[in-house]
Amino acid sequence: MAQRKLRGGMVGGGSGAFIGPVHRMAATLDGEAEYVAGAFSRDPVKSKKSGEALGLDPSRVYSSFEEMAAKEAKLPADQRIDFVSIVVPNNGHFPVAKAFLQAGFNVICDKPMTTSLADAKALKKIVAKSGKVFALTHNYTGYPMVKQARHMVKSGMLGKINKVVCEYPQGWMSGLITSPGNAIGMWRMDPKVAGGSGCMGDLGTHGENLIHYITGLEIEELCADLTTFVKGNGLEDDGNLLLHFKGGARGVLYASQISAGEENPLAIRVYGTKMGLEWKQEDPNYLLVKDPAGTITRWSKGNSNLCKEAQDAARLIWGHPDGYIEAFANIYREAYKAIRAELAGKKLPVCDYPTVDDGITGVAFIETLLASNKSKGKWTRMKG
Repeated sequence: MAQRKLRGGMVGGGSGAFIGPVHRMAATLDGEAEYVAGAFSRDPVKSKKSGEALGLDPSRVYSSFEEMAAKEAKLPADQRIDFVSIVVPNNGHFPVAKAFLQAGFNVICDKPMTTSLADAKALKKIVAKSGKVFALTHNYTGYPMVKQARHMVKSGMLGKINKVVCEYPQGWMSGLITSPGNAIGMWRMDPKVAGGSGCMGDLGTHGENLIHYITGLEIEELCADLTTFVKGNGLEDDGNLLLHFKGGARGVLYASQISAGEENPLAIRVYGTKMGLEWKQEDPNYLLVKDPAGTITRWSKGNSNLCKEAQDAARLIWGHPDGYIEAFANIYREAYKAIRAELAGKKLPVCDYPTVDDGITGVAFIETLLASNKSKGKWTRMKG
């Protein structure tokens, strides 16, 4: 018997949004799900128009997330949504996730998970009590060659890891863009909406998550230097971190939104006692592995010499690029495995997607670097 399509809902992501359409493309790429409901904006008129543009039944387009959670929960099991995608600005993640989990729905949420560590820990308890699936879209872990890098580290190919360097510069604030019409960018500069951190909350959390995913290393303490260059920005737009990991490894992580000319060149380099590796998000289908003799081997996506996880994550054979949407879709595809199990009343399987625990780590990372930046002693132990 063919499995049915999962029914999805979305909060946020209306007309003019950036990340909402990305989620919709990723969630539906494999034909496993379709969106049937949504509260796409705090503006009821905008939400309605967004629903119309997506061809949704007007009765399933809501004026608020509270209305959506309550009314969807009252629908018959064969009509109500199976999961909700949360793509609102940061300060909305916790209340929206809480409402839907408590109403009995699985949740797929954009990062960072919450704007405070207290809320992150509270959300973990809510997830546990609900028994529902909670997935966090740190989408860069969905790339095939990131999974290959992880496999190489876990297999011991690089030896003991001593050094990690991760960089995530963007340049979109360098000119700025403080006009009221720049809705996509402006909320990221407002601490009431974005939370306590700007570029580190937006970009640095991806770096922290990527480091942990590939290497398994956990930050023990860090030293942060945060700067606000753009006049009128209520948060930092440039950050530089030194990292001490448990076990003795050292690292550097920097994120920036004022690096003129840069687009989205997230990159990571990992150095072990035997070899090093390098992966770049703007050239994601290749992984470079380097040995002490100076030999550089290029591993490419879609080949049979890769680990099973990397092969499974590739949509196309070698020479045919997989990109951002495909990596994002891999997070959804893994989450769907757990959601289908939950709907069937089965034990949740171990799947390869970021969880509520990854979300807690990301928020703890933000609060730790903010504390370090304010501290005269600088080196600050990772909050837990």
